[in-house]
Amino acid sequence: MRLRALTARWAGALGFLSLAVSAYSATRQAGLRPDEAVPLPAGFPVPSVPADNLFSIEKAELGRYLFYDTRLSATGTFACASCHQQALAFTDGQPTAIGATGQRHRRNTMSLTNVVYNRTFNWAEARTHSLEEQALVPMFGLDPIEMGMTGAEEGILQTLAADSEYQQRFPLAFPAESAPISIPNIVRAIATFERSLISFGSAYDRYVTHGDAKALSPSAERGLELFFSRGLGCSQCHSGLNLNGNTTWFERETLPLEFHNTGLYNLGRGRYPKSDRGRFEETHRKRDTGRFRAPTLRNIALTAPYMHDGSVPSLDSVLDHYSVGGRTVHTGPHRGIGRRNRYKSRLVKRLDFTTTQRADLLAFFDCLTDQDFVTDPRLANPRAPALPFG
Repeated sequence: MRLRALTARWAGALGFLSLAVSAYSATRQAGLRPDEAVPLPAGFPVPSVPADNLFSIEKAELGRYLFYDTRLSATGTFACASCHQQALAFTDGQPTAIGATGQRHRRNTMSLTNVVYNRTFNWAEARTHSLEEQALVPMFGLDPIEMGMTGAEEGILQTLAADSEYQQRFPLAFPAESAPISIPNIVRAIATFERSLISFGSAYDRYVTHGDAKALSPSAERGLELFFSRGLGCSQCHSGLNLNGNTTWFERETLPLEFHNTGLYNLGRGRYPKSDRGRFEETHRKRDTGRFRAPTLRNIALTAPYMHDGSVPSLDSVLDHYSVGGRTVHTGPHRGIGRRNRYKSRLVKRLDFTTTQRADLLAFFDCLTDQDFVTDPRLANPRAPALPFG
């Protein structure tokens, strides 16, 4: 299928993306930092930013220092970047995250790619509506422990106040405050940096938004057509700007949040492992058992392993899961036929990929990688290797 026809076919689903990417590309060519382009470059959808934490370049830069600073953890060895590593599209390569104390968590680390446009920030909760609220969870949560800051606040603030870099950067970021080095301002600065993690430089973006017919290989082009086809239906869950659904921006119509049971488990009568039952844990409705948020597919080739519990090791294994309409676990305490889960989404069905289709889809997933985003020094640890993170 020709590029023009493909672009027309996806125009409704992609919406404003062409203008957005053009604007972002222009800022990169002009030599601007990504965080300078976040609030209002021409053509971008305006992010929803809290009124008490408006964006500024100084605040985003302070947030970058804090994001990589291991001294924010109770052990002094762990940073936000320990779980959110730039080279892995701000994930960690682990099945499930490991906190500052070495505690293994129950869920896989989600990518921070274009997180400014997310409506919700966890795998299965709908209660967290801002990056500021989300930041409090890893900082102060006790089950599981991530940063472990609870009870260590005073010592952490004293350490930061003695640092000459922060003595300059906090007043620049919060000029109206007489005592700017505070826990609330740490949260605000990190959230502002996270809003600068913008990725629109993949081969997929060049192909769809700039009309670069050579950006994709023939195999990747076929995979893209398959992905957006009604027959496969992948884009019914992985849709919109971030290929994950559940996106928002300023003055956008509020749509219902979407969570999906993909048939990953079936312990009988639709049950999931008690260790993680998805949306059910918040709503206590049986039909919400096993429902989780669709993650972004941007940079997906870098963010293995997959699913909420990291139990699917590769993209090839992901396709195995969907090719049969749900995973079968043959042995052990979680054995069961996922495709028969009574609460499985009606969108998940047997697909029976051919060998060629499988190869084409994998080629398409590869073209979603934005190498500029994962190598950009302006998003990297500003003090490496002076303050290495664990």
